[in-house]
Amino acid sequence: MHISEITHPNQLHGLSIRQLEEIARQIREKHLKTVATSGGHLGPGLGVVELTLALYQTLDLDRDKVIWDVGHQAYPHKMLTGRYNEFHTLRQKDGVAGYLKRCENKFDHFGAGHASTSISAALGMALARDLKGENFKAVAVIGDGALTGGMALEAINHAGHLPHTKLLVVLNDNEMSISPNVGAISRSLNKVRLSAPVQFLADNLEEQFKHLPFFGESLSPELHRVREGMKRLAVPKVGAVFEELGFTYMGPVDGHNLEDLISTFKAAHTYEGPVLVHVVTTKGKGYAIAEQDQVGYHAQNPFDLATGKAIPSSKPKPPSYSKVFAHTLVKLAENNPKIVGITAAMATGTGLDKLQAKLPKQYIDVGIAEQHAVTMAAGLACEGMRPVAAIYSTFLQRAYDQIIHDVCIQNLPVFFCMDRAGIVGADGPTHQGMYDIAYLRCIPNMVVMAPKDEAELQRMVVTGVNYTNGPIAMRFPRGNGYGVPLMEEGWEPLPIGKGEIMRNGDDLLLVGYGSMVYSAMQVAEILSEHGIEATVVNARFVKPLDTELILPLAQRIGKVVTLEEGCLMGGFGSAVAEALLDNNVLVPVKRFGIPDQLVDHAKPEESKADLGLTSSQIAEQVREAFFSKQPSVVG
Repeated sequence: MHISEITHPNQLHGLSIRQLEEIARQIREKHLKTVATSGGHLGPGLGVVELTLALYQTLDLDRDKVIWDVGHQAYPHKMLTGRYNEFHTLRQKDGVAGYLKRCENKFDHFGAGHASTSISAALGMALARDLKGENFKAVAVIGDGALTGGMALEAINHAGHLPHTKLLVVLNDNEMSISPNVGAISRSLNKVRLSAPVQFLADNLEEQFKHLPFFGESLSPELHRVREGMKRLAVPKVGAVFEELGFTYMGPVDGHNLEDLISTFKAAHTYEGPVLVHVVTTKGKGYAIAEQDQVGYHAQNPFDLATGKAIPSSKPKPPSYSKVFAHTLVKLAENNPKIVGITAAMATGTGLDKLQAKLPKQYIDVGIAEQHAVTMAAGLACEGMRPVAAIYSTFLQRAYDQIIHDVCIQNLPVFFCMDRAGIVGADGPTHQGMYDIAYLRCIPNMVVMAPKDEAELQRMVVTGVNYTNGPIAMRFPRGNGYGVPLMEEGWEPLPIGKGEIMRNGDDLLLVGYGSMVYSAMQVAEILSEHGIEATVVNARFVKPLDTELILPLAQRIGKVVTLEEGCLMGGFGSAVAEALLDNNVLVPVKRFGIPDQLVDHAKPEESKADLGLTSSQIAEQVREAFFSKQPSVVG
């Protein structure tokens, strides 16, 4: 059978190990060719091919539900659920999404993009099943990295207290290296522990003792401990932890041995209550280059399959914002031992791996634990350190209470650096950095800023590190800068809350924020060709807003346009409109940004075109709103 013939995962039922191995080969081949061509997550999916095949052969997917954590590891799932023939469109506009989406496929039972959600969701489905008197299996597949997220641990703690709720958690462990001897011993002991005689002894020991006349109805503490010891016979140390939390633990199991996986999953399905199957996999399995560099090949841009090297661009690109941020922070940290960079399992993505390499004592990776990262940063700030929390905009949402409760209420000088702010492209709705302007500017004590280019980013890094009056946040976009000249040293901090005039004109005021400042300049040039001269302001700060600069210009010119790469509701344009209204400057305002809708996966330029946010589209809308014969201005 060829995988292209599989339109339903139940077609895996009855296939031999040899047939499954051939399908595994086909999945890896398609996976590698697709990611090499269009980019995407590489290592995680390659590591769970056998796990997916074995699990699905033991389930009835017309009824049972599998919840995948994050989505990085779900590429094989997508190919086995009717999307093989469209898989080449991965992460492209109108193509197969890189993450789980309920609206994309009936087998995507729960959307995922952020880590640590699967156990909570699967437990919720299991509880709903029991309340409704239904009968299906609920399975959560979670990576070992996602277990560092407190939400996953909270879910495990809850599930362990529900001994009659049937739930299977599959732990995909691609970090722990188990030698053949240890692995063989573990498998052997696991078989003994799960054998019928041992289970009979463990489950019936207490009842048997009760029938003895000198013990009566209750079991003594000593014999209770004997019974519990029997239950834990041959359980590895890691398994004992889960057993203490109320789970039946099975494993570790070789995640690339289909026969062992199938027999283990079949056994797991026979248990009542929560069960955890510990599966040891190799990230990047089947592609030697990815196996050897599991961090570097977690995700890749298009690359040459033969060499593993990225396909070079036709022309050199300016450095990315992330690289400029990291370079600047390292330079500052070399001269200031109080600076501490903090990442939540995204050292490479944020550029903090450069800080780790240069100044490891001034670097902290907390794992997938953004809440902990923020409160820990608050603790560092209490002791006079200069914590720099480098967290993607979309992931900082996970620590919102900590930002308010632990940082802003106490007015602690934590510097938040939000990479991937704005439209991020192929990762889709779960990763778009749309909301940070709105969710941060409403908090007392918080300063919020965004650079127009990579040189201004350098100055804002200096500004954030030097600012000690309270918390301060900086957002910057994904991708490369504009190629403007950078400085190696001598950066000056910016005056807090002060913008700058980029261009003068008397017909229109364009106020840009962050990544949209250069777009505002392009809009001004287009309008100039039509005889409309605009003043362009680089706001730099949304909070505090430079009202001393903006209000007089708005009053004099009489027409205001705001541009931002963030949500319109509560965003930068709202801040400008509020300032004008509060100061009785009653002029028409038109705001450009992300409307009240989700932005799907596509190239950023494609998304901007769909949203009417290209420079030519904005210029045309401005002309229609303000300079047509019958102006119709929308606020």
